[in-house]
Amino acid sequence: MTTRGEQMLALRRRRMAASPPILRGGFRPFFFGGASWGLIALILWLCSLAGALTLPTAFDPVAWHRHEMLFGFVGAVVSGFLLTAVPNWTGRLPIAGQPLAALVGLWFAARIAVLFSGSFGLFPAAVLDAGFFFVLAMLAAREVLESKNRNLPIVGMVVLFGLADAADYASAAGWIDADLGWQLGIALVVLLISIIGGRITPSFTRNWMAKRGIRQGLPTQPGRFDLFVIGATAFALLWWLSAPPGWVTGGILVAAALIQLARLARWRGWRTVADPLVLILHVGYLWIPVGLALLGLFEAGLPIPRSAAIHALTAGAMTTMILAVMTRASLGHTGRDLKASPATVFLYLLVTAGAVMRVLASVGVIRNYDVALHVAGTFWAGALLVFLIAYAPVLWGPRLGERA
Repeated sequence: MTTRGEQMLALRRRRMAASPPILRGGFRPFFFGGASWGLIALILWLCSLAGALTLPTAFDPVAWHRHEMLFGFVGAVVSGFLLTAVPNWTGRLPIAGQPLAALVGLWFAARIAVLFSGSFGLFPAAVLDAGFFFVLAMLAAREVLESKNRNLPIVGMVVLFGLADAADYASAAGWIDADLGWQLGIALVVLLISIIGGRITPSFTRNWMAKRGIRQGLPTQPGRFDLFVIGATAFALLWWLSAPPGWVTGGILVAAALIQLARLARWRGWRTVADPLVLILHVGYLWIPVGLALLGLFEAGLPIPRSAAIHALTAGAMTTMILAVMTRASLGHTGRDLKASPATVFLYLLVTAGAVMRVLASVGVIRNYDVALHVAGTFWAGALLVFLIAYAPVLWGPRLGERA
């Protein structure tokens, strides 16, 4: 007689076998959907800036752009990563087939609801959008709890991300402080990068060095110093969220930036120049101390625009790390060689150039702000477009050696 657990396992195996390749792992639809929406949303935003169209949303245009880049684009990729990481953490089969399709459908419905919230109101969009993250957290929590895995705090951060999403709607409705929701969302993603990026970056770097016979100066597994850095960064971001601007807030953020930089230096990323798939992880992580430092200088009252710091953390750290993880995971989880193609290298260059251009435009290094903004957006959108062109066959097709 089979147990309930064995029955569920058999059901998941049947779902995976009967599903089209795009629904055989969470990374597939969410990486493709997230990149597609990031590209579409950015094009709509740039057209809105140029006066070519009026966005039919209840959010003001800047708030919609910020919301959809953070909770739409970044949220989708975080979801794809989580749904892919949980089976690795727990040893259980991934969520696939119809349940995965329903989850993707909920995310997509939220995007449409937000875009057309000018007609349908904020409440339906808020229910769908924040509800998506709560459903995702429930599914992940079930897997983690049943396997007694240690990564439950990551699931808790998804719940907090959903609350930040809901707070952004409350801000749009004028109920709470206008910045709380998106600031909390950014803080949570920065912490996720510090935690997850702090695991995979030194690990992949160490593996790459070891394969090439490098025996000295290998990055170590996360230890007490890494926990201190994560804790100090969490404290700095919490202080930023709750305390008034000033030298104290600025100093705490700059201090967090310095210890983040020291952490990154310990991984010796400059030795991985020969492998773009590894090097880009270090480049993406470098934007964390840059963004925190710029934010600290702004909070301290120095003539640094807040947008420079925010875009260093979003267009820089988040998007670069997202493309680094999406390309590597898409190759690795479909049985392909972990080797960066020319298209992959090109999209890395585009996203880096776009982030640099966007930050330089904010700080006034480039005189024509509007032109710089559109060039930066074009680079950033180009990186997503190249990803979609190069990786759509990977995400939609079967794993190598597997039948469609």
